[in-house]
Amino acid sequence: MTRYRLLAAAILVCTVWSHAGAQIPAGTRVLVVPFENAQHEPRLVWLGEAAAILLADELNARGLSAITRAERVRAFDQLHLPVSASLSRATVIKVGQILGAAEVIGGAYRLDGGQLSLDVHSVRIDVGRLEPHVTERGPLQDFFALFDRLARRLAGVARTSAPPTRPPLGAFENYIKGLVADSAATQATFLQSAIEAHPSFDEARLALWDVRDEQGDHAAALAVVKPITGESLPARRARLRAGISLLELQEYESAAETFTRLLDPAILKNTNPPPAHVGPVLNNLGVLYLRRGVAAESGPAAYYLTRAADADPEDVDYQFNLGYAYMRDRNFKGALYWLREAVRRDVTDADAHYLLALALQATGSSVEAAREKDLARQLSSKYEEIERLPAAERLEVPAGLERLRQDLDGPRAARPEQGIVTSVQREQHDQAVFHLERGRGLFQREQDREAMVELKRAVYLSPYAAEAHLLIGRIHLRAGRPDDATDALKISIWSEDTAAARVALAAAYLSVKNTAAAKTELDRALVLDPSSAEAKRLLESIK
Repeated sequence: MTRYRLLAAAILVCTVWSHAGAQIPAGTRVLVVPFENAQHEPRLVWLGEAAAILLADELNARGLSAITRAERVRAFDQLHLPVSASLSRATVIKVGQILGAAEVIGGAYRLDGGQLSLDVHSVRIDVGRLEPHVTERGPLQDFFALFDRLARRLAGVARTSAPPTRPPLGAFENYIKGLVADSAATQATFLQSAIEAHPSFDEARLALWDVRDEQGDHAAALAVVKPITGESLPARRARLRAGISLLELQEYESAAETFTRLLDPAILKNTNPPPAHVGPVLNNLGVLYLRRGVAAESGPAAYYLTRAADADPEDVDYQFNLGYAYMRDRNFKGALYWLREAVRRDVTDADAHYLLALALQATGSSVEAAREKDLARQLSSKYEEIERLPAAERLEVPAGLERLRQDLDGPRAARPEQGIVTSVQREQHDQAVFHLERGRGLFQREQDREAMVELKRAVYLSPYAAEAHLLIGRIHLRAGRPDDATDALKISIWSEDTAAARVALAAAYLSVKNTAAAKTELDRALVLDPSSAEAKRLLESIK
């Protein structure tokens, strides 16, 4: 329901017109989407993706914050949207909102007799304004100059750096075709052709590394990025990828040296949090030592992974890797902390839920462990299969769950997965609150069957909704099901320790005449809320 409201709002945004200038304010985050093929000619399809990549690059070169293709692709992939196909304006605006963009730019192109025409439109999401169209026209052989002029008109400023050396147009065309091809084999063919036509085409080499890495051909992946040298951003990205290839080839010493070369030694010695852009390097060093079998708690794995988490405390991958490292060391207390942090930030992380279940089970919290396993099974079919294994095998920590980072996050880069998760969580939260409020009202009117339906919906959407579990426990208690009530109330307390849940759990224990356990819960309730009249009344009744 919330998704439809957002899309409707986006459509309304697009109906608002203004005669203001088309220049993009400094500091504005911009999403550029592939341009439309106005002539619907298959041979020109590559130009749509090329336009989006070039215009974003040119805007970034003018000090703006245009979302890179890598960010856009990850976002579209996680939203199950086609990367290069035409999308409705409302859908594009929705993606822009998720990525934190204040402006979305799209357009259309035509090629007539060697003349390329570009018609560009943009929507200011932040103020609800459709900007006037901007057009550019010129010979196809002036392709790169066309986008330089277009970006200058949109940004209102010249480049802040010297123009890069562009590859021949034919090589660039093959590069784009390699990016958008459907199969890995076709991608590799186009990208290899681009590199052969222009051996110093670093972006093509990085793209071919991605293909080779996905194919599992790590030696070929390493070979393709080795020729990239220097200290430019592409060179640093190549070094990170080379380190990953060496790691996958189990050349651990060379991998560690390659990763370390990306770090200023002062970063490792300084006690302050490292800058966010080195987080991927620190993370990968931590994973390297995990793969080498070095104990996490006492060795360098925990050090590097902790430094990565310090660099970016909101990065779920870093938190997951720390939790995973501690699980492998059987340090369940450390694992519980980091895995709970991970699932609170991403409730859709099946691996984190399953590891959290194992940690809870190892510490005797069987009810909470069962809940986490159930969530993992809902989110991933592989955990359905694991649960069919013999009991001893189910207790083993799965191998190979550590998460490598394949790119450097620039200081302005936003992680689309974080925006997507936040957006999905916001929508789920709104729906969960709706069902919780309905369930609360039905519970108060003692319509327990209907209340249970609403509360289970709330829990499905928000697994750690403590009040929903509390009300479910009270319904079980009211229906004379103390064991079910105890399970629900323990989950409520695990999600959020409240006096009300402790009192309800004490009542459940009293119903089965376990006065000692009830007294423990009531004592804890009075610590949390010394004024709790219900806790005092129950405590008095068992003295």
